[in-house]
Order: sequence, then structure tokens, then C-alpha cells
Amino acid sequence: MKPIYTITRRESRKIHVGNVAIGGDAPISVQSMTNTDTCDVEATIGQIQRISDAGADLVRVSIPTMDAAEAFREIKSRVDIPIITDIHFDYKIALKVAEYGADCLRINPGNIGKEDRVREVVASANDHGIPIRIGVNAGSLEKDLQKKYGEPNPEAMVESAFRHIDILDRLNFQNFKLSLKASEIFMTVFAYRQLASQIDNPLHLGITEAGSYRSGTVKSSIGLGMLLSEGIGDTIRVSLASDPVDEVKVGFDILKSLHLRKKGVNLIACPSCSRQKFDVISVVNELESRLEDINESIDAAIIGCVVNGPGEAKEVSVGLTGGDPNLLYINGMKEKKISNESLVDELERQIRDQIKLKKV
Repeated sequence: MKPIYTITRRESRKIHVGNVAIGGDAPISVQSMTNTDTCDVEATIGQIQRISDAGADLVRVSIPTMDAAEAFREIKSRVDIPIITDIHFDYKIALKVAEYGADCLRINPGNIGKEDRVREVVASANDHGIPIRIGVNAGSLEKDLQKKYGEPNPEAMVESAFRHIDILDRLNFQNFKLSLKASEIFMTVFAYRQLASQIDNPLHLGITEAGSYRSGTVKSSIGLGMLLSEGIGDTIRVSLASDPVDEVKVGFDILKSLHLRKKGVNLIACPSCSRQKFDVISVVNELESRLEDINESIDAAIIGCVVNGPGEAKEVSVGLTGGDPNLLYINGMKEKKISNESLVDELERQIRDQIKLKKV
């Protein structure tokens, strides 16, 4: 099905995190963050691999101590996905992980300390050819900004961002991206809108501390969806109190819904009602589970009755319309009848067959 609306993305300069381009005409990247103890090397590597297998482009890892920096050295040598290192306060940790192969430094120049320390970190980033991500968070604004504005708001977040930007400008360093995150949707959206119109650096989007899997998915979909639909955003993270793999899946679902990136199977399914001729919900859930390994783009429609079924089925690569009998459509054409007993097996086979044909 062809999209009827195309989003025009904000023009931004392009940077690279490892082999992943961010900004410019590059696809919007999806990232997540490990929640293991970084010093537990095996657990962290295992989680990074699961995040990578889910399709993530980037992974962020917190490096709170020098011991964690030493663990990172081992971790980095054993994974392929680019890693963003998250560092606060101690500039020496930033220098160490840059030496050990970090693909990006997530710091706030303002909390690293005196400018000579920031200068060392920037010089190291320059020497190693890696970008910096400035991360402004409504929950950790500078004390004088909290006093000036009374409470976190978009203006305070943008002012904080420009303080960090000014430091990098004085050091003639432009290889950076920014984020402006809050747990409140509109504060986040308004802050990004203000900043997006004033700089051309890539922007990393997220609703921070969004909540549990369900509520966090809703908040992130609304907030990120508003910004992405306006062309704002070059890389995203869906912050959930859940398995990091869930963040990756939801992130790609958001991008697929906006036609910004196609990755994996796009399942179109009816919510079901008493007209359904098979158990739509169980079929869709089982099919989604079986097809999680697919990264190629393909559309499939699973509709329980003949009211909307034929119309949806004719617009996708593989479509199923419930009826007496159920009808399978392939590329808009009626293919064959399918019994309820073989629905999932047949649909999975047909989807995988269509993907193979697309590769030929």
C-alpha cells in the first residue's frame, strides 16, 4: 500500500556513530540502552546481542566508573553494533572509553567540570573521530536555571542546551547531536521545536522515563510521533521500564506507522468482532511471534470477515479474508482457500515465500 502522505524531514548535518550515519539523508536510526551492570561483561554482551538481533542500529551503555570503563574495553571487542557510552561528571572516564573504541560519547559538557577538562574530552573525540551527544534532561537542569524558571519548562531546557552548545562552539567542535528529554510529552515536544529551528545538528528524540511497557509506548508514540510527523528527529529511543528489546520493536513500529522506515513485517489486522470467521487475535499474535526474525519489509493483512477483508487483502503482498471459506490473496489476487486449522502455518509460509521472491 502506497503512503498518501510523505513527511519532509528537517535539514540537518550528517555525522557518523561507528558505521551508522545520523542526520542528513540517512534513515532515522533506532537505539536502545542496556540495563545490566556494565561490569558484568557476559550479561551486558548478551543483552547487547539481543538488542542487535532485534534490529537496533545503536546501543548505549552506561559507564559510571573506571571499572565499568575497563569492562567496556572487553565488551567493545566482542560486539559489532556501534556503542554510545553514557558518561557523567568524570572526564577521565570519557577519555578512557574513547581510547577503548567508543563510537560516541554521551556527555553534558557543563557537568564534566572546568573548561580545560572539557577541552581534553573534545580533543580526544577529535583525535578518535567520534561524535559527542549532548543530553539535556528536564530532571537534571542546572540549579540556576531551576531558580530562574521556577520549574522545568521548554525554555529552560533550550537555554541549558545552548550553554553546552556554546562550549563546543568555543572549541570549534561541531561533530555532535543533541537530545532534549522530559517525561512530560508537551514539554519535550515544545523544547525540540524551539531548538530544531535554531541549529542544524542532528537531534536524538525520546520521551525520558516514559513508564511501563504499555503507558510508555503510548507516551512515546504520541510525543515522538508529533515530532517525527513534523520532520524533526534523526535518531530515536523509546524509553521503557521494560526489556530493551521492547524499546527497539516499538521504535520501529513508530517509524513504520509514519512511513519513515520499513523494517520487518507490517501486520494489518482487524480488532475482530462477532463477524469473524476465525480467531483473529490469536492468529495475529502467533504470526507476529513467529515472524520476529524477519528484517525485510513486507505488508500482510489479516481480516476476520468479508466487510473490509477483500479491500485490505488486495493492497498487500499477503492477505487473508475470513469467510466461508477463508480466502488467501497474494499480491492482490485470489490465491486459494484456507481452513482455520492451517491458517498460521500457511500465512507464515506465504510471507516467507514472498520475501524470498523479492530477493531474487
